[in-house]
Amino acid sequence: MTTCVAILNWNGIEHLKTYLPSVVKYSTNESVEILLIDNGSTDLSCDWVASNYPGVKIKKLDSNYGFAGGYNRGLSDIKSDRIVLLNSDVEVTKGWIDKVNSTMNDLGLSACAPRILDHSSPTIFEYAGASGGYIDKDGFMFCAGRLFDSFESAEGNYTDDKEVFWASGAALFIDTIAWQEIGGLDSDFFAHMEEIDLCWRLKNRGKKIGVSGGVDVFHLGGGTLSKSSSQKVFLNFRNNLLLLLKNERGFAPAFIFKRLILDGIAATRFLLKFEISYSFSIFKAHMAFYSMILSTLRKRRIELEAQNTHNPNQVGRYKKSIIIDYFFKGKTKFSDLDNTTFV
Repeated sequence: MTTCVAILNWNGIEHLKTYLPSVVKYSTNESVEILLIDNGSTDLSCDWVASNYPGVKIKKLDSNYGFAGGYNRGLSDIKSDRIVLLNSDVEVTKGWIDKVNSTMNDLGLSACAPRILDHSSPTIFEYAGASGGYIDKDGFMFCAGRLFDSFESAEGNYTDDKEVFWASGAALFIDTIAWQEIGGLDSDFFAHMEEIDLCWRLKNRGKKIGVSGGVDVFHLGGGTLSKSSSQKVFLNFRNNLLLLLKNERGFAPAFIFKRLILDGIAATRFLLKFEISYSFSIFKAHMAFYSMILSTLRKRRIELEAQNTHNPNQVGRYKKSIIIDYFFKGKTKFSDLDNTTFV
C-alpha cells in the first residue's frame, strides 16, 4: 500500500522548519511520498524545502485557496492508495503511518486519525480532534478528551482503536478511492469543519470513520488562524450551519431554527463577557449562511440520494445535548457522558 503525506502550506516557513523534520524522519520509505502543497506563499518556504529536503515533492498553486480548495487542487492527480492530510504545525512520531494504516485495515475504515495531543503541553489532548469526534442531537461537535474548553490528560485515556463520527483534519488518513468518490473537501467551507463535512458525507454512504488510539501526534494549533480569532469564530459558526443543512437527514426548519437560537445565546454570552468581536462574528456567520442556503440545498439533494442508496452509518451520534450536559450538569469529561446514549 502506498501513502501520500500531503502538507498544505501558506507562508508557513517557520512551521516547516519546526515540524517538517519529524515528518521526513518518520515517514521516509519506499511506500510513502511526502507532498507539499503550497497555497501561493510569498515567504520563500518552497525554496527552503527544496534546498533542505529535496525528497519532498512540491506542488505550487497560484493563490491561497484555503484548506479545502488547496487540498482539492493539490491532490487532483493523486496516485497513492491512501492520503494523509497533515497540518504543517504537527509533529509526528515513530511508526505513525504504519500504525494508523493498520487500524484502518483491521477495522475496515475509510478515514482515520491518530490521537491529537497539544504540542505545548504534550500530556494534554489538543482542541482539534483529541481522540475522535462525535455529534450531539442538536448538531454540536465534541471530542473524546476535549469538551468545549475542558481538556483532559492524554495519559492512559481513550487509547482504544474505535469507530467515531468524525476524525481530525490535523492528521487525517483517507483512502484515495473514498476521497475521489465524494469529490474531496467542500471548497465553500474554505477552512474549519471541512473535515467533519467530509467524514459525514462518507458516513452518508455507509463508510466507517475511526481513531487510532495507540498513535499520538502533537499539534501546535492556530497555525493559520489564532484559536481566539474572530475570523475562526465566523468560520466555525457558519460552517457548522452549512454542514447541518447539507448532511442532516432529519432536517426540518425547526431543527435549523433551534440551532440559530442556540447560536444567538452564544452571541449574547460573548456580549456579556465584552467579547464584542466574537458576537459580531456570529451575526456575520448567520448572514453568510443565509446567502448560501440555496447552493447548499443543491448539495443536500446529493447527500439525501446517497443516504437513500446506501445504509447511512450513524455510529458516533450522541442522543443528548452536550450543551446541557456540560454547562448545566457539569459534565466536563467525555467519560462523564452516558455511554448508553451513543449510537
